[in-house]
Amino acid sequence: TTLPGSRFPLEGASDADIGANAQLSYTLSPSEYFTLDIKSSDENRRSLFLVLAKSLDRETIPVHRLLVTATDGGRPSLTGTMELVITVLDTNDNAPQFNQSVYKVQLPESAVEGTLVVRVNATDPDEGSNKQFSYSILSSIPIGNKELFTIDTKTGEIRLVGTLDFEDVRLHELQIEATDRGTPPLSGHCSVELEVLDVNDNAPEVWVTSLSVPVAEDASVGTVVALLSVSDRDSGANGRVRCWVWPASPFGLEATFAGSASLALILTKSLDRETIPVHRLLVTATDGGRPSLTGTMELVITVMDANDNPPQFNQSVYKVKVLEGSELGTLLVTLSATDPDEGINSNIIY
Repeated sequence: TTLPGSRFPLEGASDADIGANAQLSYTLSPSEYFTLDIKSSDENRRSLFLVLAKSLDRETIPVHRLLVTATDGGRPSLTGTMELVITVLDTNDNAPQFNQSVYKVQLPESAVEGTLVVRVNATDPDEGSNKQFSYSILSSIPIGNKELFTIDTKTGEIRLVGTLDFEDVRLHELQIEATDRGTPPLSGHCSVELEVLDVNDNAPEVWVTSLSVPVAEDASVGTVVALLSVSDRDSGANGRVRCWVWPASPFGLEATFAGSASLALILTKSLDRETIPVHRLLVTATDGGRPSLTGTMELVITVMDANDNPPQFNQSVYKVKVLEGSELGTLLVTLSATDPDEGINSNIIY
């Protein structure tokens, strides 16, 4: 930190001769950092100073070796030399520097606690305590997710101490700081971008958005009975869902329109309440993950009666014998008919 222009007195040379033979001149070996300044008080007394011409940088040149030459005025002239060894003392003028400004990392969302995220690395060209530094996590984006990570203050290893969730946060950004122990301390910074990779950890979900029950027994084929929605929070193949219904008849699933997550439950075959009055359907949704995950939902469809069955006698012909002379009101025969419909559709009038 010594400023240019600073002067350092040097001890001059001596010459046992007299007169011109004892008159000395001085030169300095070439240096862009130092020059010589000679002050003369009289012919025989000269003060010698080493002058700093340019700011020093210990990290570039820690030691300067200069040669001062004294030459007398004799014929022939004689010379003497002195070597100056100048050691530059360190000051904390360099902040720690990371070897990367941004570290980009990928981890699956299934990574367990303790998993190594990345090891950041910084260096400090100073020496002594000025080059000793520690790492820390300054902040995170999203805010508040800093607690998911920890960093070793000495090695720079960043490890996972929480649970990642691709469906919640797909990209974590950490601001990392390295601070040295100099006075005053200096800091360097970098960022870590962690991309969370999707894992098939969410089963598809199916729910009803519209349901028209009971369904008339005489409803035509193609009638929409229910509208369903399907979703999977995963992405890519993990989030691609196919659906089907069991039993496969008399109901089926159709997409309401291409690429939609909405399905229509439609009638694919005529109903017969007298055979099956209540249909219990299982809607299954399976994703494309490896291994795949499955979600199910049960639908109960009640069939509403239609008057599609005439009354039927238990005999097509009743044969009766009657004695002549039978009194009026005599019971001849009891007729019986049934109707498999229900409600008023099954009420019989003879």
